[in-house]
Amino acid sequence: MSSEGTNVTDQKLVADAPDVTPGLTYKDAGVDIDAKTQAISRLKRHAAATLGESAGPIGHFGGTYRLATTGDQILVASADGVGTKLRLAFILGGGAHARVGQDIVNHCANDILALGATPLFFLDYFATGRLDADVIDAVVGGVATSCQANGMALLGGETAEMPDMYADGEYDLAGFIVGSVTQDRIVDGAKIEVGDVVIGLPSFGLQTNGYSLARKIVGLTGDDEADRALLAAPLPGTEFTLGEALMVGHDSYLPTVRPLLEKGLIRGMAHITGGGLTDNLPRTLPDDCIARLDPTTWDVPPIFRWLVEQGNLAVAERYHVFNMGIGFVLVATKEHAAEILALVPEARQIGTIQERQTSDESAVQGLSC
Repeated sequence: MSSEGTNVTDQKLVADAPDVTPGLTYKDAGVDIDAKTQAISRLKRHAAATLGESAGPIGHFGGTYRLATTGDQILVASADGVGTKLRLAFILGGGAHARVGQDIVNHCANDILALGATPLFFLDYFATGRLDADVIDAVVGGVATSCQANGMALLGGETAEMPDMYADGEYDLAGFIVGSVTQDRIVDGAKIEVGDVVIGLPSFGLQTNGYSLARKIVGLTGDDEADRALLAAPLPGTEFTLGEALMVGHDSYLPTVRPLLEKGLIRGMAHITGGGLTDNLPRTLPDDCIARLDPTTWDVPPIFRWLVEQGNLAVAERYHVFNMGIGFVLVATKEHAAEILALVPEARQIGTIQERQTSDESAVQGLSC
């Protein structure tokens, strides 16, 4: 099951009944987003001491570095992983290995796209306890496929065989991307103003985030045979299994967004990854602005509905962990938003930019159902 051309979103998000009992949280699944955020704030101090005059500030979706020899040319770099979606690939095998290879490239491409950058090249890191030639061939084949689709070179990478570090059949995967943008074309949200429009581009699944909580909700046991049976169960209301719905690919939004950038239609962008809309949209907003969203304006894939119901997830938790059907966000003026919506039929107006009233109010509001 591929995300390209496959839309498993068939219902509108509606208000849920009040939670009767406390639901699962990401922390219950072993992931503490708040602790990570606090740790990153400490790490930024170390990085800040190295930046010098050529590097940009830390905190957006990619790091920037101005080339002294070209003046207006800025390199944009990012690194990321696929998370515990890898555990599903270990269980399902086959095409799932190529899928995560494609996912890591698209994830990284979207991160630097959020600053307006075009990808130049990519490096991968593959580590395992015992090298399986068929598995690494599938993974790197997936990496190469998405590199070609995104118009960048796969320059190489690192393949590490480390006995005793990974269980048999397991591996880790990370990616490193470098792209470029000129100073006059960079999009960092600085021009966003009150009254601007928030536009959402759809996702068709979890992409590469929230899998630790999803796996806990599904009830995976660690026994591959039993877990394959769980993942083979049908996702209610669809023609897909749970495994197929969970393995839907991480889309690259580059083909959709690049023509809009060339027209100068976008003031800010956000890639909705770990932390969901709650944590990612603020990364492109000026300090004096908030985004008020209306979650009834977009389609929510059935896999999210199922996870919310089975895990009894609180409203705040679901939007803090999952993308909930919005994979990438654009902010534009009202006039340019109308043009974007006409050019991109799948896009939806999901909110507006409003003036911040207090320093401690949430930067993303309206996610009440």
